Amino acid sequence: MSAQERLADALYGLGWSTVKKLPEPVAVRLGRTVADLAWKRRGKGVRRLESNYARVVPGASPERLAELSRAGMRSYLRYWMESFRLPAWSAERISNGFTAKDVHYLTDGIASGRGVILALPHMANWDLAGAWVTTELRTPFTTVAERLKPETLYDRFVAYREGLGMEVLPHSGGSAFGTLARRLRDGGLVCLVAERDLSASGVEVDFFGDTATMPAGPALLAQQTGALLLPVTLWYDDTPVMRGQVHPPVEVPESGTRAEKTSVMTQSLADAFATGIADHPEDWHMLQRLWLADLEPRPSDGDPA
Repeated sequence: MSAQERLADALYGLGWSTVKKLPEPVAVRLGRTVADLAWKRRGKGVRRLESNYARVVPGASPERLAELSRAGMRSYLRYWMESFRLPAWSAERISNGFTAKDVHYLTDGIASGRGVILALPHMANWDLAGAWVTTELRTPFTTVAERLKPETLYDRFVAYREGLGMEVLPHSGGSAFGTLARRLRDGGLVCLVAERDLSASGVEVDFFGDTATMPAGPALLAQQTGALLLPVTLWYDDTPVMRGQVHPPVEVPESGTRAEKTSVMTQSLADAFATGIADHPEDWHMLQRLWLADLEPRPSDGDPA
């Protein structure tokens, strides 16, 4: 394990052990202070966040983008402060900490027994939304987590999310898809953060006027299992309560090849995500490259790697 990995693991461990013990107003102030310090440093993540916002809010002035990136960092640190504290929240605090519009799409889907896939972008606090589902709706679900380095940090995230009532599968290894399909065929619930492709084999979509790739998994799972596919977007306002929107189901097209159906369905997901992100750009925590035009060019066979 490198020194940087050991430091990352230690810092996250400190967050979960210490921040969750702070009074909530203190944690809120701490998150805002850390966010503002990170924003002022204008590191790589902040600059990328600002660049991504420039696509979401075309024509925005440099001053407007700076305001957005500052608000975005505050939203991102609110996510972390809440996540560090979630294991110590009471069931009542979790239930009262989130409210969603059109949640009937989800509850009706669960009641139908056909299985439900919730697909979300990296907005606000998806862990809190998941904890609300397990607490308020009393419905366990299965999700997938990116394998982080060091392994001890990944283990911390798995333990944290399992403590909130989630079944967590590793993104790598190849067996996650089959397990998710089995859970759905049994009438279960699957939740996937689904706007950033980690496989390098995603589906091309139009996203805010340019091409990005998004994971094919949600659309493929819906086709193979008959499960309901529901996009969800999340945001914060000036209250301690997070807000959400459950969008109408993404239907499987009646005709076309599997690839064509997957393309149409993934574009529908991207469109739903885009509506939520356009309304609340500061709550979209995308500090990485997303659009194909922004990705590092890959060396060709004749170029040195």
